[in-house]
Amino acid sequence: MKRFTLLSLLGLIFSVHAIASDFAVDDIRIEGLQQVDPAIVFRNFPINRGDLVDQRALNDATKDLFESGYFDDVELLKDQGVLIVRVKERPSVALIRLEGNDLIKDEQLMAALKRSGLEEGDVFRRSALDQIRLDLLQVYNQAGRYTAEINTDVEQLDGNRVALNIKVTEGETAVVQKINIIGNSAFSDEELLGLFDLGTTNLFSWWTDNDKYAREKLSADIERLRSYYLDRGFVKFDINSSDVSISPDQKQVFVTISLTEGQQYKYTDIDVVGEFGVDKSELTKHLQMKTGDLFSRKLVVETNNLIQKELGDSGYLFAKSNAIPEVDDQGGVALKFYVEPGKLVTVRRIEIRGNAMTADEVIRRELPQMEGSVASADAIERSKTRLDRLGFFSKVDIKTLRVAGADDQVDLQFSVEEQSLGQINAGVGYSSAEGILFDVGLQQDNFLGTGTEFGFAFNNSQILTQYTFSFNDPYYTLDGVGRGYDVYYRTRDFGNDDLSDYNTNEVGASVNFGYPIDENQRVTLGIGLDSTDVNVNTSPTIELPSIIEEFTEAAGTSYLTYNLNGRWRNNHLNNAFFPTDGYLHDVRLDVAVPGGDLAYYKASYTGRYYQPLNRDQTWVFGLKTRNGFAGSLDSNPYPFFQRYFAGGLRTVRGFANNSLGPKDGDDPIGGNILLSGSAELIFPAPFLDEDSSIRTIAFLDGGNVFTTDSCSGLTDCSDNIDIGEVRFAAGVGLSWITAIGPLSISFGQALNASSNDTKESVQFSLGQTF
Repeated sequence: MKRFTLLSLLGLIFSVHAIASDFAVDDIRIEGLQQVDPAIVFRNFPINRGDLVDQRALNDATKDLFESGYFDDVELLKDQGVLIVRVKERPSVALIRLEGNDLIKDEQLMAALKRSGLEEGDVFRRSALDQIRLDLLQVYNQAGRYTAEINTDVEQLDGNRVALNIKVTEGETAVVQKINIIGNSAFSDEELLGLFDLGTTNLFSWWTDNDKYAREKLSADIERLRSYYLDRGFVKFDINSSDVSISPDQKQVFVTISLTEGQQYKYTDIDVVGEFGVDKSELTKHLQMKTGDLFSRKLVVETNNLIQKELGDSGYLFAKSNAIPEVDDQGGVALKFYVEPGKLVTVRRIEIRGNAMTADEVIRRELPQMEGSVASADAIERSKTRLDRLGFFSKVDIKTLRVAGADDQVDLQFSVEEQSLGQINAGVGYSSAEGILFDVGLQQDNFLGTGTEFGFAFNNSQILTQYTFSFNDPYYTLDGVGRGYDVYYRTRDFGNDDLSDYNTNEVGASVNFGYPIDENQRVTLGIGLDSTDVNVNTSPTIELPSIIEEFTEAAGTSYLTYNLNGRWRNNHLNNAFFPTDGYLHDVRLDVAVPGGDLAYYKASYTGRYYQPLNRDQTWVFGLKTRNGFAGSLDSNPYPFFQRYFAGGLRTVRGFANNSLGPKDGDDPIGGNILLSGSAELIFPAPFLDEDSSIRTIAFLDGGNVFTTDSCSGLTDCSDNIDIGEVRFAAGVGLSWITAIGPLSISFGQALNASSNDTKESVQFSLGQTF
């Protein structure tokens, strides 16, 4: 301030001496501008053309220009009737360099500088440096870094510019030493502190950082504490204060929270009032509370949302519902939901944007919401979900736009970003179970923008060589019945899969029809023809398992089968690769019908369930199961090459692939009953920032295969299901979506292996996730 006053006085002395008397300003000329806009000068200079000015007016004008902060020097001169304003600009900030900030990113610190009035391109004000330092320290203090230091250096550049170098020493985050809660009687300290993310150091603090203080954490914990009370009837609960004390060395903090609980309140009356737009019973059915219940803010909010959703689904898109509690002195709350439905809204027009390739009709046929019909919030949301599930678009956005001049009409604008669907894929991978994996294929999921699927693929590994051709039209009929074709040729070498010394050659074709039940469910029915040749090793030095000899003696080695298949799939998972919420049911039945060389059935069920354990879904509990049952429909034994196997990444980790179940000597021969399941805890990857491409899990697997045939001459064989023979394994695993596909690695420990089981602690695969 002293420097500014001195400059101002000097400016006044040296500028005004050139103007000795009052004069009329015919014109104003500005000299010395390089970067400052002339409009800024005129905006801060109170003298205009035509004014009659005296010494006092000139002094005030000079002062105003100085106070604008853009100039180091201002001089006023007179050239006959022209007032000359000669200025010297302050330097501009050409560059801001940040060094030493690891915890807080550049963007966050730059935002703090901007709030302080400094960003690249601005006029540099040296007086602002102290404020900048204080503001940045405030950012670090909010993160619990009380020992942080900020040093600034101004570097002169050419062209009247400067570079501002800011060096940050972040220091250590202060540790929470103690949290005190004062005023609680209804709930214990332990119960309330259990709600907090913040806490004192414990065994897992190195991982969770729960003991590292941050103001945002404390604010969130206080709000969680408030919600806890308000959801349990304490209507007049209040936080009196939340004090944070810092130790002298600034490395520890002590938190004290003072609260007033008040008494618990119960509902004495609950009603929905106002104009409804729908039958009142359609709204009251959403009441989440009843008379006599303790007051709960959470249930009030849920009820409000459900009432608005009900009205929105019925066409009242802009409906309002406000809950007003009336509290008495006896611990009672009369709660009324005031409803304003507004006008019934219709959709005037649906506009599709961004679909350069996909035809409009392919998108429109997926939309439950129609033009000219009553707008439904549910139908609009389901429209987005159906477009997301198509897989044609990387992004789908919906805007609901009011029609100008009409308060009962809206336009819907669907904006999509198409992703590449016509592509040639090639890949090489490796699996500990199947060796080197190679695949190449041509896939077009949106052929010529018509929504039909076309594909050809070749896959090869030590176990499987396969050629497939497929075509599917999901809208073979206008109501969504799909029709598809599949043709395949495959050879499978079971000797390389540690099953037995034989291989199969299969040629087949099928046609199927898919029937949608709703957005999540679909039933598929198909018919097919399959020709299979079994080649067994007849070398006298190799003894084939008895099950293979018995089957080939009874049924031969070449089989023509007529197949029927059905499938029901109900998918509510929120992500195809890494789901964190929802469930999946997948039931399939394949039948080789009598009339062919073989007659048998094979039924399977796959289920998945995920439940998030925290708000951001980084901790998730999951359950998976894969089960099957198969049997013969004629006099022949059930085909040995269609039996189930267990062990490996897909069933029981920690045991070698397909190694569990009945064995003939050392050869696993599988069974016609499969039981397997897994409980998983999904957790954030330690030492890594949150990354949606990586998933880490802890698992407990269990499973085995059993047989309804005789176990005579076999080892590890159980007639029918024997729970005592279920194998268990536990461990951890990691899946990573890489540029060449998903990579999965598991580290498992068999818990109850028998002497005949083959254990395998480390298993991995490129091409599948857990």
